[in-house]
Amino acid sequence: MSRLIATVCGTGYMRPAPGTWGSAVGVLLALALHYIGGFPLLFVATFVVFFVGWWATANVTRGQADHDPSEVVIDEVAGQWIALWITSYGAYRMGLDPLALYPGWIAAFVLFRFFDITKPNLIGWADRRGDALGVMLDDVIAGVYAAICTGILGALYHLVIL
Repeated sequence: MSRLIATVCGTGYMRPAPGTWGSAVGVLLALALHYIGGFPLLFVATFVVFFVGWWATANVTRGQADHDPSEVVIDEVAGQWIALWITSYGAYRMGLDPLALYPGWIAAFVLFRFFDITKPNLIGWADRRGDALGVMLDDVIAGVYAAICTGILGALYHLVIL
């Protein structure tokens, strides 16, 4: 069960770039959650996935030299969902179909992948922890950075373009 959760039903075995595949699946799952229950469901589900993912990652990596194997992508799902909070909340609050804000979904995906790959400051610190919590935290922090940037881009768009 731990491996199934940690790899997001095997998504982590997709090549090349399993983290990008995990993030892409995360976007699709977030969109499905938004359609089912709006932003509140996505918000609550993010915390559930974080804690379940932490548990699954700890089980899968126990006793291994590699604390963050590439097939573990549940962390990408949690981080990607955080990156999408701004866009999901905007669509929910305005009563819009979430795809009406598709540039925000794309920006959140691209920005999250950028921060997750480059690992600036706090993201790198979390990654260097060398444990399951660090595996989850680096993506959570990358998601926060991406959400902030997505919000700034959305605000600039609405202030300058509209």
